[in-house]
Amino acid sequence: MDFLIMNGAGNRFAVFDARSRPGFVLSDDQVRALCEPGSAAMGPLGADQLIVLRAPASAGADVFMEIRNQKGFEVDACGNATRCAAWLVMEETGRDAAVVQTNDAHLPCTRTGPFSVAVDMGEPKLDWAQIPLKEPMHTHHIDVKLGPIDAPALSNPGAVSMGNPHVVFFVEDFDTVKPHLAGPMVEFHPLFPEQTNVGFARIDAPDAMRLKVWERGVGMTQACGTGACAAVVAAHRQKRAGRSVAVQVDGGTLHIDWRASDGHVIMSGPVELEGRGTL
Repeated sequence: MDFLIMNGAGNRFAVFDARSRPGFVLSDDQVRALCEPGSAAMGPLGADQLIVLRAPASAGADVFMEIRNQKGFEVDACGNATRCAAWLVMEETGRDAAVVQTNDAHLPCTRTGPFSVAVDMGEPKLDWAQIPLKEPMHTHHIDVKLGPIDAPALSNPGAVSMGNPHVVFFVEDFDTVKPHLAGPMVEFHPLFPEQTNVGFARIDAPDAMRLKVWERGVGMTQACGTGACAAVVAAHRQKRAGRSVAVQVDGGTLHIDWRASDGHVIMSGPVELEGRGTL
């Protein structure tokens, strides 16, 4: 079966269109083999997620998006993949809007340029049980530390769910923190029963941030759309940044606006169709 190779700000996907093939199913082993860096189908970069487009499961949506991560298991949200799926639908239909359904929500999307899409990610989930955390606590700051108790290298992160769990640390520089080493330790922290994505954000201005994300089940990625949304929400809640922030990730820039009017988070950014592959 043929598939598309796409990316959103460097966040890379293998996209299968199974809207006319409801019986199309991939095993966890097949997903892992396809997404693994160096695979014959995806090349040296591999894929951060495998996306299967299916017929919408309910009224009001144009397409249902199934999301599988590098380890093969299904997750409920991926903001950059949502923008890619919406772009494909808009290219097919000639419209400038589309609604993508995931396990978590219906996500309205609009075209903002020839290869740029904005998605309404809805309201962030901020209660400890929604994220989820293992025990009740306020989520502006949560009690997770790395390093010596009296002088931790990382502490007081914010916790947010954007359809998947995120914890966001605020850092001065990335060389000292080493996200590729800290990320896996926090991902499996016992406070997170479903594991967690781990963000490391450097605030450069009230409307500018540099972000690196360790994605659960994947590792370090060029971009994480829900991670960028979570970082802006967490930063604003800790009075570190405003509601509208340009988030620079390794693969490009995502523009995040946490609207005061309705509490919805809007993410805008680039979409790229790299090519095609065959499974």
